[in-house]
Amino acid sequence: MAYGKFANIYDELMQDIPYDLWITFVKELKEQRNIGVEFSILDVACGTGELSIRFAKEGWDVKGVDLSESMLAVAYEKSMINNVSIPFYEQNMTELTGFEPQDCVGIFCDSLNYLHTEEEVIQTFQAVHETLKNGGLFLFDVHSIFKMSRVFMNATFTLMDDHVSYIWNCYPGEHPNSVEHDLSFFVQTNEESNLYERFDETHYQRTFSKDIYEKWLEEAGFQIEAIYGDEPFNPYFEECERIFFVAKKKG
Repeated sequence: MAYGKFANIYDELMQDIPYDLWITFVKELKEQRNIGVEFSILDVACGTGELSIRFAKEGWDVKGVDLSESMLAVAYEKSMINNVSIPFYEQNMTELTGFEPQDCVGIFCDSLNYLHTEEEVIQTFQAVHETLKNGGLFLFDVHSIFKMSRVFMNATFTLMDDHVSYIWNCYPGEHPNSVEHDLSFFVQTNEESNLYERFDETHYQRTFSKDIYEKWLEEAGFQIEAIYGDEPFNPYFEECERIFFVAKKKG
């Protein structure tokens, strides 16, 4: 999914995402494995660069990848404001190319769920495998089947704020365990005006069972290190809404 105008309000709407918790998650995994100061991480589907910038402030060698030119433009501007140097690349996660072997690749914020087909997920796992050093870490999170079927399916979410509001309707997608998100945004054109601009976007997400992800990881050449539920380091359970995977490239 290549975000359009949504890129300009993404950070405002995503203030509740536990970015700092995920930074702690990566730091603890890094320390457990005694990885030195020179730590390279590729932030795939980096969006507006919120995690990339936090990684860079840890002193790590960070690169960001996203399919959306609009998101990358916001990410680059934010990196300049935060005085960190991060190269950003417009690439599809299924076709990562041109990178030296990395210590870690992360696909956070359920970005993997934007892939529509089994083949795309498998291709992404293979691309990540080729991008990692032997023993390198692959970290990602996905929506669970429980969340797709019990939280999103046929649900409506709304936000009414002074600057931005939205109506978010969820419908069954064309594939099993998939959801189509239809979003209508109303954004104030300037602070002194009562006029709002409306724009609409449709986002499609699909997930698979934990066992299927495990199978594809192993077939791509990964050893699964840990699987968590809802938040990093919480035990996985059947009705968790988000699943975190930690995998290591064999070799």
